[in-house]
Amino acid sequence: MQASVETVGNLGRKMTFRLPADRLQDQVGGRLREIARTARIKGFRPGKVPAKVIEQRFGPQVRGEVLDGLLREGFDSAVRENALRIAGRPQIEPADGDADDLSYVATFEVIPDFGEIDVTGLKVERPVAEVTEADIDRMIENLRQQRRSWSAVTRPAKAGDAVDVETWSEVDGERMPAEGAERGVSVIGSGAMFADIESALVGMSKDDEKDIEVTFPEGWRVPSLAGKTAKVHLRAEQVSEEVLPEADAAFIRSFGVKSGEMEQFRSDIRTNLERELKAALMNRLRRAVGEQLVAAYAHVELPPKLVEQEAHALVEQVAEQARRQGRPSEPPADAHKNFLEPARKRVLVGLLVGEVAGKHQLMLDRKRLDESLRLIASTYEEPQQVIDLYRNDPQLMSGLQNRVMEEQVIDWIAERADHTDTQLTFQEAIAPQA
Repeated sequence: MQASVETVGNLGRKMTFRLPADRLQDQVGGRLREIARTARIKGFRPGKVPAKVIEQRFGPQVRGEVLDGLLREGFDSAVRENALRIAGRPQIEPADGDADDLSYVATFEVIPDFGEIDVTGLKVERPVAEVTEADIDRMIENLRQQRRSWSAVTRPAKAGDAVDVETWSEVDGERMPAEGAERGVSVIGSGAMFADIESALVGMSKDDEKDIEVTFPEGWRVPSLAGKTAKVHLRAEQVSEEVLPEADAAFIRSFGVKSGEMEQFRSDIRTNLERELKAALMNRLRRAVGEQLVAAYAHVELPPKLVEQEAHALVEQVAEQARRQGRPSEPPADAHKNFLEPARKRVLVGLLVGEVAGKHQLMLDRKRLDESLRLIASTYEEPQQVIDLYRNDPQLMSGLQNRVMEEQVIDWIAERADHTDTQLTFQEAIAPQA
């Protein structure tokens, strides 16, 4: 196969290559003959369907599949012959060709030359943490909180109580709402209501009323109150205290521990917390290593289209998260421009990780891959079904392999960098990073 490559800018390339038309026809014909031997079409006996009918029914699909395979094969062959290192996916389009050939033009970008990548000069802080018995105790208390109930009391409200409250406000001589009152429930100390209002609920009993002055900040979620001082009228309709369930056998069984034994319950919690901690520590290490790599190689020119594609992917991630939270929105066409800088950093780190893996011939650790798959599966009721799903889905497995390989390289870099271990508590380790 003939192929010619020309340079477009520093990292852009344009490849023209041709596929022999007779090879396409031979493969299409062969595939259609295979289909004809087993095809079941109403009105014809198996193996006796006319070639014309087979062509009409399956021809376009088969031709598309064969052509797609030949294009990938031809492009990959030309890439190897020309010793090209591709960054991102190529765009392949038909071009004017000879009568007997199929001519295509592929535009793509190549990986920049990073030179010698020396990771020993990087200064990396490796976070270290472990799950303690106190962390397990805290989780059990959180689970009890999730299952708590409320019991009405006649005493004054205190921190931690739930208060059914009705409110109305007056600002600039205008009452809001104009009639009646707004009703809600606030757990004192939860921050569900404006802090001054929540604090004022302390000491109130059922049917107590009071007026307070509240100055709302600029940008307050209610525009008519933003930046203004209002008189807020409060009426406590009911005060309730929390009732926590006992961590008994019934409580434990409700979380899937059939034995109802506390020892097994704590063991399961430890496993879950350790899985969460492992992911959190890797995210922190990935960020620490990434920041060092970005600082060391910020001067390297990156493939612009690849950066733009990553920026669009970041926009889609934000939009998808908004949809999951019930805040669907359609980002503007140029929204990706606000994500170009983080996209550039992600592309830079991704390319460098790939370069390190390639230059040092780092191979995927199958044991680590299996462990990661088991950890993912352990979060589901039927772990084996999840394992089978991954093993039977090339796309899912490929994504997991890429993630595990990236983690391996991050660990490899951190180990060889000028590193120091920083001890964190479990809570510090899993806390969101700014």
